Amino acid sequence: MELSDPSPEDLQRKLYFLVEQLQNMASALPSKYQMRLPYELLSGLANSLLNDTIFEIVKGLMEIQHVTEKHLFQQRLQLLNQQKIQMQETLAGSNTEEEKTAVKIALEEQQKKDLKATDMRLVMQLDQKVADQQSTLEKAGVPGMYTN
Repeated sequence: MELSDPSPEDLQRKLYFLVEQLQNMASALPSKYQMRLPYELLSGLANSLLNDTIFEIVKGLMEIQHVTEKHLFQQRLQLLNQQKIQMQETLAGSNTEEEKTAVKIALEEQQKKDLKATDMRLVMQLDQKVADQQSTLEKAGVPGMYTN
């Protein structure tokens, strides 16, 4: 037996630890979701995490998720910055206070619609990323995973 191979006792301790951690996470959820996480499912998930391949898949998916979230957040910030510049430039070209007020109200309304459309697009991209991750985990044989 190689030194890197854990003993059955080590694996059992690790399994108990993972089940306990998953139970702690599940207990932090609202009760309507806790009912959907029976011990058998948590135990199956913990057992999956003992598999190095599945563990690496989960780790990789987490990294991809973080990069995606940062990228989408940057897109939103970029739009907000563009809108701010657009407002400043538009108001600078207005002559009277009445004209500035009318232009500002119209532009704010348009920018609000644009931001909402962008937010919807970003949420759809996140939803697609989650569906892809669920599909990957389902194909890897992780219990309780399916695309929804």
